[in-house]
Amino acid sequence: MTEAALKEKPVVTCFLESGGEILLLRRSAKVGSYRGKWAGVSGHLEAAPDEQAYTEIAEETGLHNDDIVLVKRGALLPVVDRALGVRWVVHPYLFHLEERGKVRIDWEHTEAHWVKPAELDKYETVPGLGAALASVMG
Repeated sequence: MTEAALKEKPVVTCFLESGGEILLLRRSAKVGSYRGKWAGVSGHLEAAPDEQAYTEIAEETGLHNDDIVLVKRGALLPVVDRALGVRWVVHPYLFHLEERGKVRIDWEHTEAHWVKPAELDKYETVPGLGAALASVMG
């Protein structure tokens, strides 16, 4: 499949940081893609990217705007998945969270782990997650 034939899908990927660790979420069997893979908080763009980031965090973790602080917006990151015929256009974000105990995952995920950024390669992640993290941590 040529690059031009790929369907472009804009998404947000949000990393929550606390105590030098980031939150990884394991995608459930109920989601549309990358079931069982580890990811940040993510979702398709249905609004402006900043607004979508806060919406996804609220939906997937139960956190509200006053629980988190925006640290950085990363540069747009194209991630090609030829198997799915998709060119993801990722809007990466990094947020700081003080109170980890407030996180409540929803049906989209089965597990949540706090990990050091350097340990990300030990997890089977969605495509491009390492590059998205690097864009907001660097």
